[in-house]
Amino acid sequence: MSSIAERPVPRAPRGFPDRCAEVPRAERALIGRIAAVYEAWGFEPLETPAFEYADALGKFLPDADRPNEGVFALQDDDGQWMALRYDLTAPLARFVAENPDTLPRPYRRWAAGPVWRNEKPGPGRFRQFTQCDADTVGAPGPAADAEMVALALAAYEAAGLAPGEVVLKVNTRRLLDGVMTAGGVDGGQRLVALRAIDKLDRLGVEGVERLLGEGRRDESGDFTKGAGLTPAQIQRLVRFVAVTGGTRRQTLDALAPLVAASEAGRQGLEELAVIDAILGALGIGEDRARFDTTVVRGLEYYTGPVFEAELVGRPEEGGDVARFGSVGGGGRYDDLVSRFRGETVPATGFSVGVSRLLAALETRARARGVAQGPVVVLAMDRDAMAGYFAMAAELRAAGIAAEVYLGASGMKAQMKYADRRGAPAVVIEGSDERARGVVTVKDLALGARLATGIEENAAWRQSRPAQNEVSRNALVDAVRTVLAAAEQGA
Repeated sequence: MSSIAERPVPRAPRGFPDRCAEVPRAERALIGRIAAVYEAWGFEPLETPAFEYADALGKFLPDADRPNEGVFALQDDDGQWMALRYDLTAPLARFVAENPDTLPRPYRRWAAGPVWRNEKPGPGRFRQFTQCDADTVGAPGPAADAEMVALALAAYEAAGLAPGEVVLKVNTRRLLDGVMTAGGVDGGQRLVALRAIDKLDRLGVEGVERLLGEGRRDESGDFTKGAGLTPAQIQRLVRFVAVTGGTRRQTLDALAPLVAASEAGRQGLEELAVIDAILGALGIGEDRARFDTTVVRGLEYYTGPVFEAELVGRPEEGGDVARFGSVGGGGRYDDLVSRFRGETVPATGFSVGVSRLLAALETRARARGVAQGPVVVLAMDRDAMAGYFAMAAELRAAGIAAEVYLGASGMKAQMKYADRRGAPAVVIEGSDERARGVVTVKDLALGARLATGIEENAAWRQSRPAQNEVSRNALVDAVRTVLAAAEQGA
């Protein structure tokens, strides 16, 4: 027996949350609905390993001040450094570069799984989270980017969001390049400036201005060095990100004077004009996709149009629309595959932030209503366990999730267990029921509703709400009836 001093403290590492019961169940269902949309649009699945060689992943994360530059890395026994993937896009680029002659061009793939980032954890900011991506590799031009915007909207609707509850905000890195060129912002300052603008929603204009200038100290006391821009350069960028609102066409007209002096700026305007035309032809209005100059995306590898999905809550009665922030994003990355092959391979993609989307849906009391635990067969008599296992097996054979209570507690504790498991019903067979060839099926959800109107224990025991005694042979049909009623009442 180890001493108390030797015992480890049970604790999860910061930023790595435990997820139990309804969370992984709801996540699997959510990914399934999104994946069905991806496959209907012609994307095929691909699974890549959790680890990639660190040089293959590249250094594109904004957290360059973190150990291993934002990734979790280890050295293999052959001396090579491996790192947990920080997204699903960099592994795709490696896969395409490794299999150039066997893949169709364009190559359309979707993927889902956990990713890891060695960044500072905080509220709603985890080091491990789940993404579900779709990418097209080998398709140049803004038409493929417009398709990504339309695909993302279809995926969110499949996830259960009504049209207008999620907005795709679209920008292009070329416009940003254009305004920086016009303002004299050099290459060494641009990446820092981009990452500063990407924090606008979180820090506000004042916080971004500090990051564009000398730097900013956060609430914890940590200081982030800024881009070192002049006041005139800062104001030019602030005017650029302020050009938002109105129609997509109006936004383009307002941007032209700021960026048209550079070739990159003119190319950016042309890209967005094509995207606007295609979205219009698909019937996607301003309430579902708009041009927004504040969208930058923090990853360094983007080269053209970038997108961000913002979840917008339905108006509360007498209140304002609640905003939940970004639940996904993506964009064009034409140079990512070329790191391996030395040739430009155009690519664009979109990533649904499954973990964050699920958290937002749970906040709105949607995902939790979908999850349902198994039917629990109570263990009333320990010498009758074989019969209880037979009941659970019959239910499972009929496609109904079921389990036998395997603890050592009495009926009251077993009912509490079933409630904590989210069981829709319990099956009860004591010695008396067994002798008569019957079982009792108790509808837990209905019982809870009926119990609210019964104030006395005696009345409760006499009425036995939502309990139905049926023939043992009718067990499956009785449970199906309970489940059907629960689904209608959900």
